[in-house]
Amino acid sequence: VAEIREAIAKLSPREYCELMAELHPLAEDEWDKQMKADAAAGKFDKMNARADADFKAGRCEPLERIFGQEV
Repeated sequence: VAEIREAIAKLSPREYCELMAELHPLAEDEWDKQMKADAAAGKFDKMNARADADFKAGRCEPLERIFGQEV
C-alpha cells in the first residue's frame, strides 16, 4: 500500500484525476454492498425506529427550514 501511495503522489494532476475517475465507481460499489449488508443485519433498525418516532411525534422540520433554501 505504501508503494501505491508513493506512486499516486508522483502523478500529474491530470493522471490523478484519471485514476480517481477509474477508482470512484469501484469504491461506490463496495460502499453500496456494505450498506446493503449492514441494513440486512439490522444495524440501522434502532436509528430508523427513532427517526420514525421523532417524525410521528412532530419533532421533525422541513429541510428547507433547516438549510434556509430549497432542497
